[in-house]
Amino acid sequence: MSIVDWIVLTITLLSVIAYGVYKSKSEKTLDGYFKSSNSMSWFLILLSIMGTQASAITFLSAPGQAYTDGMRFVQYYFGLPLAMVVLCVTFIPIYHKLKVYTAYEYLEQRFDLKTRALASILFLIQRGLSTGISIYAPSIILSSLLGWNIYYTNLVMGGFLIIYTVSGGTKAVTYTQMQQLLIVFVGMFLAGYMVVHMLPPDVSFSDALHVAGKMGKLNVIETKIDVTDAHWWKDKYNIWSGLIGGFFLALSYFGTDQSQVGRYLTAKNTKESRISLLMNGLVKVPMQFLILLVGSLVFVFYMFYQSPVFFNQKQIDKVLQTEYHSSFVELQSKNDSLNTIKQTQTRRLIEAMHQQDKAGIITTQSALAQTEEQAKTVRANAISLMKKADKTADVNDTNYIFLYFVVQNLPRGLIGLLIAMIFLAAWGSIAAALNSLASTTVIDLYKRMWVKEQTEIHYFKASRWFTFGWGVFSIIVAMFASKLGSLIEAVNVLGSLFYGTILGIFLVAFYIKKTEGKAVFYAALMTEICVISIYIADIISFLWLNVIGCLLVMSFAFVIQLILNKRLVTK
Repeated sequence: MSIVDWIVLTITLLSVIAYGVYKSKSEKTLDGYFKSSNSMSWFLILLSIMGTQASAITFLSAPGQAYTDGMRFVQYYFGLPLAMVVLCVTFIPIYHKLKVYTAYEYLEQRFDLKTRALASILFLIQRGLSTGISIYAPSIILSSLLGWNIYYTNLVMGGFLIIYTVSGGTKAVTYTQMQQLLIVFVGMFLAGYMVVHMLPPDVSFSDALHVAGKMGKLNVIETKIDVTDAHWWKDKYNIWSGLIGGFFLALSYFGTDQSQVGRYLTAKNTKESRISLLMNGLVKVPMQFLILLVGSLVFVFYMFYQSPVFFNQKQIDKVLQTEYHSSFVELQSKNDSLNTIKQTQTRRLIEAMHQQDKAGIITTQSALAQTEEQAKTVRANAISLMKKADKTADVNDTNYIFLYFVVQNLPRGLIGLLIAMIFLAAWGSIAAALNSLASTTVIDLYKRMWVKEQTEIHYFKASRWFTFGWGVFSIIVAMFASKLGSLIEAVNVLGSLFYGTILGIFLVAFYIKKTEGKAVFYAALMTEICVISIYIADIISFLWLNVIGCLLVMSFAFVIQLILNKRLVTK
């Protein structure tokens, strides 16, 4: 990056951090540290909820996901609006009525302490691991820009986050997320504009969309399911997994995950919480659609310009320093030749579309598909060389595609702003996660079970220490995140291993009134074992794990309660 980019990046980051700490400097109580003294409006909460979701993973990995797999990932969010309605009717009134700090406090009142502790621990495990992945995402950027070792960059990223999250609490998170989202939206709009602006002068936005569609990158809705295929359950993203699996995932994420519940518990009243969630349901799908669209447009951009055989330049540099240097250079040359052919074919395709030549469109589209397959073969061979040169090489470059485009093609100043955008998105979501991890640890475990009846200032200080501790834990997890492939997919897979079970516990609490704590506790343990076993066996798409987990908890709890009731009768 240029000096101008570094100046823009530094000023933007420091300004947002200083603002967040300033707005929260008076918070010295648990209520202020975790709930902002219930002073937040629905608009601020909406921005905070969106900021918590929209991590660096979203803006770094989602365009790469669309580049490689098209836009069908957006179906993952189709169940979200319906989930928001259910939450507004069921969850929010209960949380506000009980004036809880965390969602899990309700479970002790409904069941018992061990069930509350189990749900809290399941949340802490999955959110702690997910936060580590979220720290790794912006570390990729810093590592690529400075050439630093990824382990050092994890320490730098995590260190900055810990400083302002520990010092500020929920209010710092909320107010900085307001600034972060504004910069993020401006940055993504500019990125999308620049992609289209830098296309050849005779290629319009409409042409770009048509090319993306012909190349299968605008596959927003997938309705075709071949039930005769034994692996159809493994299809990750289709309309049914999105609506059903996505609904259960969103219901659990927004209804039982403290990183989200903690956001709308800061509201002035129930009405403000409801409005913030309903607005989130309306805004989230279009937002994700536009982010993925940027990735599809980047794909079209590289149909007219040279694209690398692999987008992680660091891995390329490594293989070029080995005995495979000449073989890799040869593959790069083949890739460049195929890119030149694709450019010619893409122009022919556009000409055929302008002339409404259906036969020409079909012929050219088929030729482009063949060239694309040849390019994939060359890429596979290049990856094979990388593995030979370095057995520990990260051979998935999905997370580097958008970053490569930004650094290589955008003008000075704008690069710094977009890099700042990704950093801020990361900090907003990670800070919210660390805050929720600390609140759950202090309220549900430390204060309730470990150190009881201490002063308010004691628990406030403990909250800061637990925030610091979870930050360190997340940094350690980030050290091992390089092998997870697409980060946006990895973090959602991880959540799906736990969300179904946690949601099932809450739904039993709400709707199966005669079920007691002992039954749901053992049902949750059995279910978690089943869900992890199903995932390891790889027999179904991860989105369905949320449905399976939820239904299993409810079923197991019902059956176990019947058995317990019969034993009581026989005694």
